[in-house]
Amino acid sequence: MSTCAALIVAAGRGERFGGERPKQYQDLLGQPVLRHTLDAFLRHPAIDLVQVVNQSVHRDWYAAAVAGLDLPDPVEGGADRQESVRRGLEHLAARSPAPDFVLIHDAARPLVDEATIAAVRAALDEGPAAIAAVPVTDTLKRAEGASCVATVDRSGLWRALTPQGFRFPDILDAHRRLAGQTLTDDAAVAERAGLPVRIVPGNPDNIKVTTPDDLSRAALLRASALPDIRTGQGFDVHRFAPGDHVVLCGVRITHEQRLEGHSDADVGLHALTDAILGAIGAGDIGSHFPPSDPQWRGADSALFLRHAVGLVEARGGVVSNVDVTIVCERPKVGPHRDAMTARLADLLGIPADRVGVKATTTERLGFTGRGEGIAALALCTVRLPS
Repeated sequence: MSTCAALIVAAGRGERFGGERPKQYQDLLGQPVLRHTLDAFLRHPAIDLVQVVNQSVHRDWYAAAVAGLDLPDPVEGGADRQESVRRGLEHLAARSPAPDFVLIHDAARPLVDEATIAAVRAALDEGPAAIAAVPVTDTLKRAEGASCVATVDRSGLWRALTPQGFRFPDILDAHRRLAGQTLTDDAAVAERAGLPVRIVPGNPDNIKVTTPDDLSRAALLRASALPDIRTGQGFDVHRFAPGDHVVLCGVRITHEQRLEGHSDADVGLHALTDAILGAIGAGDIGSHFPPSDPQWRGADSALFLRHAVGLVEARGGVVSNVDVTIVCERPKVGPHRDAMTARLADLLGIPADRVGVKATTTERLGFTGRGEGIAALALCTVRLPS
């Protein structure tokens, strides 16, 4: 039976993205970009082996990204992409037996879908090379400086994506013969070596994360592609006790009283944690963090929220948006709303415009109206694979 390996190229330094952390290790809805990419190939029935090429200087980021995955040790990348791919191919060639086919994919394309992987692999039964690509639909201009000097005929033009698939012996030989030449992708290596390359229509959403704007777009595309939409709600109450501050939605606010509770008594985070747990049918906060357990005394409630988010991510899902309402007479929430929104966005790994924080009173009715405590209500939307 023939075998197919996926070679994931994650050795780039990501200078165009900016910052210290390369793009393949940036956070995308709670997981590194690389993790999303690996998951797509690891769960695909056409793929028998996933091999990563990276840089050892990124070992800590890499270890965090692949935690819990059954992967062989990564291959050390080269000075450029072409050398990194060749090193990865040589590593696969040393296996016994070597794979019959290989799909080469950029780690920074986390939205590759199952159909594209299957189509590229299937095309290799008919020819030695195939690439995912999408036709160019925009009008193309040739420029000199800031001036257009010509309109380029777009007929027959395609944008090359990955994965790019090859019969393994053919692409290994091509990379060996063309080592040292500067070619932009593996299809170009195959073309220069005389291999016919078939185009497989790809998915336009299979974008490459190169800039922060690309990462934001990928987050929106990733969330919208998950079809199982769940809604959860949560409610929590804590009474006041003597103290000098309260914690609401992860923000410390100076106040003449504190909220009484086994942890830090953050009613906002408790209600939101319950909402997320409810959306995935995972019980409530007390079943995961019993108040009778002394290890949670005084605990930062961010731990509880991250745990709930982790359960969603473990199922391949995302928290899409949340809305929290704080019910109290005092302290005033308005001056701290932006800080609360930013804190929740950070804890959830979603943009701030997907976080709602509001406050209201009960017109001095009930226990919150009498200033005896604070209540919070939360709603969330979770998206899961079907």
